[in-house]
Formats: sequence, structure tokens, C-alpha cells
Amino acid sequence: MASRSKSGIQRGKITAFRVEGITCLDCAAKFERNVAALPGVTRAQLNSTTGRLIVEGEADLEAIRREGKKENYKIIPVEKEMVPPDQPGVNWELVRAALSVGALLAAYIVERDAGEASFFIPLYAAAIVIGGWGNIRRAMYSLPRLDFNMSVLMTIAITGAMAIGEWREGAVVAFLYSVSELLESWTMGRVRRSLRELMDIAPKVARVRRPTGEEVEIPVEEIQVGDIMIVRPGEKIAMDGRIIKGESAINEATITGESVPAEKGPGAEVYAGTLNTYGSLEVEVTKLVQDTTIARIIHLVEEAQAQRAPSQAFVDRFAEVYTPLVLLLAAALVLIPPLFLGYPWGPWIYRGLALIVVACPCALVISTPVAIVSAIGNAARNGVLIKGGIYLEYAGDLKAMAFDKTGTLTKGEPTVTDIISLGERSEQELLQIAANLEARSEHPLAVAVVKAAEARRIQVEPAEAFTAWPGCGARGVIRGQTIYIGNVRLFRELGVATDNLEDRLRGLQGEGKTAIMVGTEKELLGIIAVADEVREASVAAIAALKQAGIRRTVMLTGDNEATARAIAARVGIDEYRAELLPEDKVKAFQELLKQYGKVAMVGDGINDAPALATATVGIAMGGAGTDTALETADIALMADDLTKLPFTIRLSRAALKIIRQNIAFSLAIKAIAVLAVFPGWLTLWLAILGDMGASILVTLNGMRLLRMRTEK
Repeated sequence: MASRSKSGIQRGKITAFRVEGITCLDCAAKFERNVAALPGVTRAQLNSTTGRLIVEGEADLEAIRREGKKENYKIIPVEKEMVPPDQPGVNWELVRAALSVGALLAAYIVERDAGEASFFIPLYAAAIVIGGWGNIRRAMYSLPRLDFNMSVLMTIAITGAMAIGEWREGAVVAFLYSVSELLESWTMGRVRRSLRELMDIAPKVARVRRPTGEEVEIPVEEIQVGDIMIVRPGEKIAMDGRIIKGESAINEATITGESVPAEKGPGAEVYAGTLNTYGSLEVEVTKLVQDTTIARIIHLVEEAQAQRAPSQAFVDRFAEVYTPLVLLLAAALVLIPPLFLGYPWGPWIYRGLALIVVACPCALVISTPVAIVSAIGNAARNGVLIKGGIYLEYAGDLKAMAFDKTGTLTKGEPTVTDIISLGERSEQELLQIAANLEARSEHPLAVAVVKAAEARRIQVEPAEAFTAWPGCGARGVIRGQTIYIGNVRLFRELGVATDNLEDRLRGLQGEGKTAIMVGTEKELLGIIAVADEVREASVAAIAALKQAGIRRTVMLTGDNEATARAIAARVGIDEYRAELLPEDKVKAFQELLKQYGKVAMVGDGINDAPALATATVGIAMGGAGTDTALETADIALMADDLTKLPFTIRLSRAALKIIRQNIAFSLAIKAIAVLAVFPGWLTLWLAILGDMGASILVTLNGMRLLRMRTEK
């Protein structure tokens, strides 16, 4: 962390703080700007959802606290943070709202029964002070700076109401505003808890075996790389690591969103926050607590939620223009009719005050970020990491999607699909001969043949005098006989007739399979076909993407034309580009961008990095297993599960729809309220009720994204 000088200034590049008490996004944005304007600060970024403030430059804690005091925020340096946020305590918003409505009802009863102003005015004044205290306090700091935020507007409206004798109206406005603060605090807390749920996934302590053999429970912060964790059945795994002893099924839904437990044994990777179902495990820790996969996910989600989406940038610019214009209109409304048209002052001052209340852009300001935060949080809980609102919005506008083939649409591992005996030998014998030859080779196709033999429990005995010819095949001696294995060219060079097999070989190639020939110098013994198997989920995922609104799907691959055509047909891809080098993929993708405008690229995040970077949205698979996928992509699917793609597109489109609904609704409410001012239909309490109602409705509408399910 940065060091502290005698002047109390923390010097360093980056300092982190926790900000408590955020209920208004507009106020939080102004606080962020005020901190950024402090001497010595080069940049400030506040995540209003998590309450995390990052300050670059010289972070003067006392100066930041003074700015926080103006918004009634509590500022805590992260290094001093001992208690997690959102601890239960006194809900002062609820207390103020209850006392304010009590004073308001008492004043109304006294006014109705006694009628003496000296009795009910003090009660109305009490309702105003209690309900609007936080608002009035913030206004006292903002007004001298001509910062016309919600607090200033409300205070002007309440003061004006009292000045013209509308005590009841002023008290109702103060009470409704206190209710608005209460509801905004609750809704912001609900959105904030969606991220806190992620933070609480991993255990805070773990059972570790000491070199002496003693097992002790210690905080995860004290665990070092290389420590051995003991994980009992039914317990959550506290740290990322590698199993060294034991077998079990690990429920990784918290990381990958996949609800079916994965069977794992010695050598397998496990992640913090996942659940060990039935077996006892010994796990060697491979990452410190701050570097675990779940910690990185939380950090990236926090960063994503703090980023402003394009629609939010538009709203911010609009609000900067809208508020001053409405204030000028309110001033004109108050002054022009009485001064130039001879109308009485009272009604027009009242209308001007109502218009001032309408000038607050609260509903408009929160219309976008709540939807963005809700969608990103929901995606993270379902194993999809979206790195910012900009990518969420881009994904919602996608017209086409391109896929890498190997490892994305297919499993990325060649598998034996056909065993064709051409003589008297059985399929079992032919596979054994091929496996014996391939046992000494490291070629992917050779590995596939050996695995197929082992899966059928065929005993593999490596051939003698093994010789490999790269790009052609191999030779070896089995039981005194020289056997060859390889492609058609190898046997043609040996002089073995293959003309009668041309149709069969073309058929296999048309199905996307590679033919491996097995034989002697004189005859062919058989053919073994190997193919990179299509993922079980690929067909359903492509169909679901089209239903979600993706107009065109394209496969980009370095494989040959026949294989590409066969895979595309099996999966349901609309078009394919074959025999592409990495640089060719980028060129092909640029053509797609020109044709469709917004195109996503789906790959494994390693070989497809150039295309992922070129895409409107780069989507990497297997983020839980590779750091590269997390770093290079705009969206990372934590599991190798294509079925998460349709969910991501549907969630993005829903978010975009809700953002547009919220903006349109907020603007419509403001327009109606402004028009209702001129004939005198808009009262002060109705104006604040409309503003409060609009804010709550757009917030609740955005929060619907938290409940969106992965299944269609």
C-alpha cells in the first residue's frame, strides 16, 4: 500500500477506500467528480454498487472524508477494513421516514380540529426537518458551488413552499423524499447483495495439514502455495489447487454455472468456492487467496460494473443539459407571468417550485446502471463473465457470430469413429495392430488410436523397430511381420492397390473424418477413421442462438474443405471458411464485420486471440481453466459449455430492452410533468411522488435481470 507522510497524505499510485451510505447514483457520480478534482488526484473511480473507491495520485484521506461528509458518506481505507460491508445496524432512513409521517399526521389532525396556525405549523416544520434533514444537509454543501443536485432542488422546493404558506405541501414533499431515500437505499442494497453473494462463496477458513502431520484450521489469508488442504465430503474447497490424493465429484456451479458435478481425481484442478460432494480429498494449494479464480471473477465483475456503458454516457450528457434548462424554465415561469402579464405571484411561484422538483433527473440517471449491474451479476452467477456494460450492450446488438472449430464446436480431441476390416481379421484385431504400432508415436491421431484400444481393454504391446515418417505414416514389426500405418500416399508409394477404396475414402472425408490405413507391403488390412468429435451441446446451442436473434453463424477453421463442410452441416452452421491460417481468420472476420456490422467471435482464447481482438465482442470458452481466456476476451464462458451462449445473448438483449424502456419511461414522465405544470395540474407532492415512483419503477425493472434463468 502507499505510505503515509507527516501531513497525512498517502503517497502512491493507487489507493483504495470503501464508501458506505451510497443510496443515490447521481449523488455518487458527483462525489466521484469532486474527489477527482482534489489537489494531487489524477483519477478517481467509484463503484457505486460495491462502494469501492479507487484513487490515483495523492489520496488525502481527510479531504476525501470532507467530500464524503457532504453526501453523508463514511470513508474507510481498505487496509483498515476489519468488518465486511452491509453489516446490520440502525436503518436511519426508515427511522426518519417513520418520524416524519408521524409528525405530518399529527399536524394534519391538529390543523383539521384546532385550526390554529401556532399549533400545527411547528408540527409541519418538524415533519419537514426530520424527513428532509439529510437532503437539507447535503444542499448546504452543494448550493455554494452552484451544484444543482437533487438535494438542492428539493430544499429550494420545500423552502419556497414554506415561504408562500404551503406548509402541508412542504411537509408532504419532505416525507415523500425520505421514503424515496429509504426505497432507493433498499433497492441499491439488493443489487449490492447480488455481488456480495459471489464474495461469500468461498470459505474463510480451511483445514491444512502441517509438516508434523497435525491438521489445523486457519484463515485462508494465511495459506501459502504448496500447503496441503484436507477437504471432507460435503465441504466447500477454500483455495484453488490440485488434487494429490482422493477422488470425488466436484460441483463447480459457482464458477462455471454447470450444475452437474465433475468427477475428479489425482492431478485434476479444483477451484475455491466449489463443493466436494462425496470423497475425501487432499489438495495442494496452487494460488494465494487473492489470486484464486473466484477472487479474479469478483474483481473483474467489480470492474465491469464500474464501467459506464454507451447508453449511460448518453444519459449523463443529457442530464447535464436537461437540469439547467428546466431550472431556467422554472425561473421564467415564476417571473414572466407576474412581471409582464400581471398575474398574481403565489400560483406561479408554486408552479415554478413544482417544476424545480421535476428538474431532478434521478430516474433517468439510474435507468441504465441498475440494469447493467443486475445483468452482469446474474451472468457471473451462471458462469458467464461479462467485462463491462459496453460489451453487454454490444452483445445485445449482435447480428452474426463466428466460431472457431477445434475446441469450440468440437471437443478438440481426435477420436476413433470407424474400424473397417478389409480382410479376415476382426475389428478388435485390426485395432490392436494399429495401437501396437501407434504406441510409440506422440501424434494426436496415434494417441486417439491407443486410447480407443485401451477403452476396449485391448492389451497394447509397442511394436519393435518403430520408424516414423512425418506427414506420411510409420512402420514397425509386430510378431515378426512388418506393418505399415499411414495415409493413402504411403501405401501408393509401397505399390499397394487402393483404387477400389476411393469411394469409401471420399465418403469418410465427406463426413469430416481422417482415414488411417493399416497394411503390409503387399495388402491393406483395414481402415481406421478418426475425427474430432462435435460437442454434444453444439447443435442445440447453434439452434438456440438463431432463436435468440443471431441471423448468421459462421465457422472459421484451418481444416480442409471436406471436414469443414461436414462439421458445419452436422452442427447447423450457416456458412464456413476453411483452410485458414491465423492471419486469414482476421481477414475473414473483417469481411464479416463489413457485411453484418456487429459480429462476435467465439474461440478458446489462445489460438484465436487475433480474431477475438478484432471482433465486436470476443467470447472465450473455458475461462475457469485458462488465464488467457479471462484476459483476452470481452466475455468469458467459465466452462466449455456452448449452451451458455444463447443465455448470454438473451440476457444482453433483455438488458438492452430494459435500458431503452427505462430511458423512454423516465423521459416520458418528465415530459408529462413539465407539460402539467403550466395549467397548474402538477402539485409539489405529486411532482415528488412522480419522481420517486419513476426512480423505483426503473430500478425494479432493471432488477428483473437478476432473476433471468439460463434455460429458455
